[in-house]
This record gives sequence, structure tokens and C-alpha cells, in this order.
Amino acid sequence: MKLKWYGHAAFRLTSARGVSIITDPYTPETAGYPPIRETADMVIVSSDNDSFHCRSDLIPGHPLVINALHLAQIGQPRIEHGIEFRAVQAMEALNHAEHDPDQNGMYRLEMDGIQVGHMGDMGNALSPEQLEFFAGVDILLALAGGHPTLDLPDLKTAIDVIRPKWVIPMHFRTLSYKPRNTFWIESFLQFFPDEQVEFALASEVEISKERLPGQTRVWVLDYVRYPS
Repeated sequence: MKLKWYGHAAFRLTSARGVSIITDPYTPETAGYPPIRETADMVIVSSDNDSFHCRSDLIPGHPLVINALHLAQIGQPRIEHGIEFRAVQAMEALNHAEHDPDQNGMYRLEMDGIQVGHMGDMGNALSPEQLEFFAGVDILLALAGGHPTLDLPDLKTAIDVIRPKWVIPMHFRTLSYKPRNTFWIESFLQFFPDEQVEFALASEVEISKERLPGQTRVWVLDYVRYPS
């Protein structure tokens, strides 16, 4: 499986047989990251009303779109292109500093035998039900920027319970991210010893089930920069 980070909560996952999924695409003008140029077979969004997480209409081509919040509300998994998607309901920060909190969905899928969990736009400490939802994930795409998503101590508590093999941080402040309401990655990394953290020095990595680490590690990706 190949995993590419575009910035914010947007990733592209590509299976060994070429099936591709893009998660939570953003609005370039407000997020600050470039328009996503790649096509995908499917796009999954955590909600349909957050311009930082729902812009499936900006993905080239005609991908199948899955709304994680709707999937969570139905309460049944969905299988497309041989990949099973599941979701659980979540909520933005109840003390959101800018607007009333919106509902969204956290979700998980399996690709090439690897269980991947995406935290959507969760803004509060995870409930026992939500922690159970992520049980057994190998990769956790984690909200590492603090408010308006969940507080970093609450995120670390969730990671300690879920015990993924790889934690890949997202939704944190970078030099390209226009809003200034999130932490730099150092705030998240202070919860982990240096020997537990790796830097990919690239926006795309290749992951196989056979090479997953034995214990939880953090893998920091760079975001995509297209040639001009």
C-alpha cells in the first residue's frame, strides 16, 4: 500500500492492485495547500459541510464518494472495489472557538491486509465506543494540531489505548497551512521519545503488513509539493 499526504486531513491510499482512495479533500484557497491533481477511484469525506474536509467535487474525474457521517448514521459497513469502510459518529469541539460544532464521522478501512483509521474532524476526547471502534488498526491518521480538534493529551490517551503500529500525524500547522489556529508538529511529538519518532522526508511512503513495527511508532510525512 502506498500512502501520500496532501496536507491537513487529505491522504491518498493506493492498494497493490491499483485501487485508490482520497480522504477528506480540502479547499485550496482556504487551507493553503495546492489543488489535488491525482484522480482516485473513491473519495471518503468525514462530513458534507466542512470546506476543509469535504471537497470531493475538486478531485479530478468522477470518483465514487462516500460520506463517513452518513455511513456512521446507517450503522452498517459499506464495501466498494473490494474494500470495506466503517464509520462512527463524531463531533467537532464542543467548545469550538469559531462556530457551533458540527457532526462528522471517523472511519476505518482495510487495504492490502492493513487496517487504517482516520480520525475525521473529531474535537473531543474519544468515548469508550469510539476507542473500541479503532481497536486493531495498524495505522492511525491522527489529529495532531490540538484545538479545534481534540486536545493533545486526549489524543495521546487514545493512542495508548488503541496501540496502532504507525501513528501518522495530520491536521497540524505547517508553513503552507493558512489558518493559524493549530499547533506545529513539535507540540504533538513532545509526547513521544525521540527513538519512537521517524521522519519520512517525503510526502509518500510504501507500507506492507510484513514490515509493520512491533510497537507504536510515529511517522511524520511531508505534504505534497507539485513542481511548478
